Amino acid sequence: MNNWTPEQLQHLVVAGAFVLAFVFGFIGNKTHFCTMGAVADIVNMGDWGRMRMWVLAIAIAILGVGLLNYAGLIDTRRSIYTQPALLWLSLLSGGALFGFGMVLASGCGSKTLVRIGQGNLKSLVVLLVMGLSALAAMRGVFSVLRRISVDQVQWTLPTTQDLPSLLAQVTGVSVATLGLALSITLSALLILWVLLPRAFRDSGLRRDIVWGGVIVGTLVVAAWFLTGFLGYLAEDPDTLQERFIGTNSGTLESFTFTAPMGYTLELLTRWNDSAQTFTFAVAAVLGMVAGSAAYAIYSRSFRWEGFGDIEDTAHHLIGGVMMGLGGVMALGCTVGQGLSGVSTLAVGSVLALAAMIMGAVAGLRYQLWRLG
Repeated sequence: MNNWTPEQLQHLVVAGAFVLAFVFGFIGNKTHFCTMGAVADIVNMGDWGRMRMWVLAIAIAILGVGLLNYAGLIDTRRSIYTQPALLWLSLLSGGALFGFGMVLASGCGSKTLVRIGQGNLKSLVVLLVMGLSALAAMRGVFSVLRRISVDQVQWTLPTTQDLPSLLAQVTGVSVATLGLALSITLSALLILWVLLPRAFRDSGLRRDIVWGGVIVGTLVVAAWFLTGFLGYLAEDPDTLQERFIGTNSGTLESFTFTAPMGYTLELLTRWNDSAQTFTFAVAAVLGMVAGSAAYAIYSRSFRWEGFGDIEDTAHHLIGGVMMGLGGVMALGCTVGQGLSGVSTLAVGSVLALAAMIMGAVAGLRYQLWRLG
């Protein structure tokens, strides 16, 4: 892409993000792809179907990113997930907060966008609250509290926190070789876990499980390729420095939805500010809603839905705040850390995802206690 101008690359990244997210929203609606739903199915019914779809997506993402890294097309060690500073307390507390909040809000960030496309007004409110809370956690009052508390507790590692780099320090084997070997091995083990059990083979949902997992995992890989290769400019003609075009972080990105909700609200409220532009993150938020709406209209499942009562409203408002704050503390949502982050084999991403699942389980137990 060396012959492209920064403006052309910006259009490419934004348009590509919208298309990829549109497909994500479409398939997410069709297959009911949702981390909170997957955990709820296990806790409430003992059904592992949607969790197998989620794990398959992780496997595909790990394999695809490993191959891209090995080929030298991208370098996810430069992403926000793999930095040497391991903010373990922020990741764990933020992940747990996000996990509990997504139960109260009836879904994680991606599911919130999918539900908006289905006509769910409750999720629209969650988006507004979650986006505002994310902005407050990134640059507002919550950011001050975050920086003087949980962000002060960290481990500074001798290298980036991805497993290949850490193991290379001990074994002496090259990072590239370890990265490829780990990616192939881990993805193979996860795929075997998904495909082998009889409960899966006998499931009538097998097709949705496979296609949902494969497509979502592939979309995560495609997003990394879009921002890390197609959107990469070795030498910006204005600054004469390398640049990743169209990302809010200034480096390569894949799908995540907590901070992007905040960026979207910021763009809408500061439209005339020349510093505000369409980015990969904003286009992904809009694409998710559009793709879900397209499937809802196609399947004739679109319908308006509002709050049931005051308690329902309160839970969604509180859940939105918890997800906005927790998602920033954890450096991502269940898609941002659970798929994009984990695909880089970052230690922090595994910690954050585990905390999100535990937080979700606690939230589901809380709901059962209320009903009991």
